[in-house]
Amino acid sequence: MTSIQTNVAAMAAIQTLRTIGEDTAQVQRQASSGLRVQIATDNAAYWSISTTMRSDRMAVSALADALGLGAAKVDTAYAGMNAVVDILSEFKARLVAAKEDGVDKAKIQTELEQLKQQVVNVATASSFSGQNWLNTDIEDIYDMETNTASVVSSFSRSSRGVSVDKMDVHLDKISLFNSTGGGLLQSDPRDVKTLGGMRYQDTEPYGTGTVYYTETSEEWMNPSRREGQNAFIDFRFPYGSSLDFNAPGAEIKFNLILDKEQDPSGLTGTDRELFDLPGPYDPGFAVSVTITKATVDAFNPGWGGVISSNSDFAALLNNVLSAQGAGARGDLTKRLAPGPDGLVHYVHDDETIRISTKQMHGDGNYIEIANLGGLGISTGGLVEASKFGTRGSGMVLQFQRFALQPDGNDPNGVEVDFDFSVNGAPVTHHSFSRKYVNELLGKENGAVETPQEMVVLLKSLLDTDWPDTIIEVSASDPGAIIVKSDPVVDRKTGPGTRIAFSNIDVSIEPIPVINFLNIDIDKKPDLIEHYIDYIEVASQRIVSGASLLGAVSKRIEMQTEFAARMMEMTDKGVGRLVDADMSETSTRLKALQTQEQLAVQSLSIANTNAETIVQLFR
Repeated sequence: MTSIQTNVAAMAAIQTLRTIGEDTAQVQRQASSGLRVQIATDNAAYWSISTTMRSDRMAVSALADALGLGAAKVDTAYAGMNAVVDILSEFKARLVAAKEDGVDKAKIQTELEQLKQQVVNVATASSFSGQNWLNTDIEDIYDMETNTASVVSSFSRSSRGVSVDKMDVHLDKISLFNSTGGGLLQSDPRDVKTLGGMRYQDTEPYGTGTVYYTETSEEWMNPSRREGQNAFIDFRFPYGSSLDFNAPGAEIKFNLILDKEQDPSGLTGTDRELFDLPGPYDPGFAVSVTITKATVDAFNPGWGGVISSNSDFAALLNNVLSAQGAGARGDLTKRLAPGPDGLVHYVHDDETIRISTKQMHGDGNYIEIANLGGLGISTGGLVEASKFGTRGSGMVLQFQRFALQPDGNDPNGVEVDFDFSVNGAPVTHHSFSRKYVNELLGKENGAVETPQEMVVLLKSLLDTDWPDTIIEVSASDPGAIIVKSDPVVDRKTGPGTRIAFSNIDVSIEPIPVINFLNIDIDKKPDLIEHYIDYIEVASQRIVSGASLLGAVSKRIEMQTEFAARMMEMTDKGVGRLVDADMSETSTRLKALQTQEQLAVQSLSIANTNAETIVQLFR
């Protein structure tokens, strides 16, 4: 249809031209920006995702920079600790040299002072961006809330939002010197010392405090124990003399009383508390012993009835007492002495003879020589005497206040493990922690502050397994605690009785209890061996701290590499969503430009037809 009112062809041409123009503008925008989705109207979903991911990519880029800063802090601290390990090696070498006789210890101390100052210099200089992890100022270095240094480690987005994660480094494992104490080269204020008397304390000869708790320290590895001992009588054979039984009627005669029970009424103080056996008391076993020439000849005819040495008299007594079933023995005493291997051994004492009970007659432990006489001969040094053995199933704990402190991230705090046994029964294992003490005693500081509180603690741990064990504050010494088997059910005494805390382990030990800067071999030359042990363990603690920093450094390195890959993957992922295919865009742009030219021509033709109709009217 042809109309002078409406040019349908022109309208169609204009509409086509308008559409082509819009497409051309869009494609031109893609070609100039390189983006298929540049604004929200291009593709709302893709635009939203790409905008968010570009923001996250900037955050990851900032994270990479923060990781670099964290790596610098860690590397600085690690370099400082590594340098200190080398200095301590030099320090230890000087201490070893100081053990040599004739060495001028004052001059070596001068060298040590320089090395100590070098350690201080390294610690104070190991700072980056105003942070120093080796020389700290923390009010409580064992508080995990305040002793933490953080390094940014990752950025993540989840359904719950955005989060920035950190790597925490606890400075109690790294700090060499802290303003309030507790650094690796300072004394540790968490020292639990004797654990209320459960163990011994290794003290300096000068009485200035404990030196160092180590895993090889003999005093600390030996259990706190009390063992009963046999009753014995010692005497000496007269030097240069002999016993000649060839004289007419020559004999040595005495009465031997063994294993009677001790009436504690004659004892005082804690001795009576430990040995408080109820009566009646067993009077023991008595035997009469007579030694004549016939006795000597029966034992060794080669002696000709003459005893001329300590060892001969001891051997004869042992034979006579055993033959009569007396339940006692005679022997040369033993004593401790260093052997050729440098170790301490028991060796025989050739000057002293000991007659001791074998404890064959009941639960008592007692020996007595009475009515001693020598007819026509001396008694060979043998004397009238009596002695009770000791009861080992009871011990006195000299109480000393102690507190269990927090221990890293462990919610229970410092923990103590130990074994306990009485009279050789199988040991039982027990443990308590800061949390246990607080709940038991209704406290918040983990402290056991009085003997009464120590009694409550021990009873809570031992009563179930050892119902016949008495634990109480000493009546004669309010600062002491009595731990003993109930004498109503345990009358034994002597070497068969024993009570012991053993295998005591504290979760934070070994710990330093002196300050590195206070080492002085000139004023305290007797402590050189202790100082060497101290430096050895202190070095290991610093090596452990350096190892921790090494692990953190490696993690930062891995996280940095991962962040770089994350940025690459983010760029790649966003590109897949919004980047334009430039080859396709270029081709399409050329096509649209051609279409635009054709649309213009079509509009021109449509307008020309209208002009032809007008000519007809003319």
